[in-house]
Amino acid sequence: MAYNFNADDVFEMAEQLERNGAAFYKTAAEKISAPEAKKLLLKLAEMEVGHEKIFAALRAELSVQEKTSTIFDPQGEAALYLRALADTRVFFEKKIDSSSMKEILKAAIEAEKDSIVFYLGMKDAIPEKLGKNRMDTIIREEMGHIRLLGKELLALK
Repeated sequence: MAYNFNADDVFEMAEQLERNGAAFYKTAAEKISAPEAKKLLLKLAEMEVGHEKIFAALRAELSVQEKTSTIFDPQGEAALYLRALADTRVFFEKKIDSSSMKEILKAAIEAEKDSIVFYLGMKDAIPEKLGKNRMDTIIREEMGHIRLLGKELLALK
């Protein structure tokens, strides 16, 4: 089944991805022993929570048209589909050496890159009139995550 999504759909997914990211960093912080690394991971988790709030606020500002459903979906299957994508596409459960801050940061950078690719694909699935241009805000935010994570990774070398 092919879907055209609207900006509201993608912002909902972005919020879920940020929740998943926060959980990823909190779990990593529980498993690492170095106090400075733990502190950084908890800070990254807080940033993800902050980004979720930003996306929720942006979502609340969407116009009625940008929230308009593109399909007849009385069962809410499109929302379930998006939630499943968000829960499995980025920050999914994978084996990482959680005792190594370097490996945790590499996995986080990979997840952020995956999210950007995902959002670029979603941008193509949103018609102009349904908020396509709003995806750039999400993409820029994720690019900022990569810059921060890359800086932290370089500091470890």
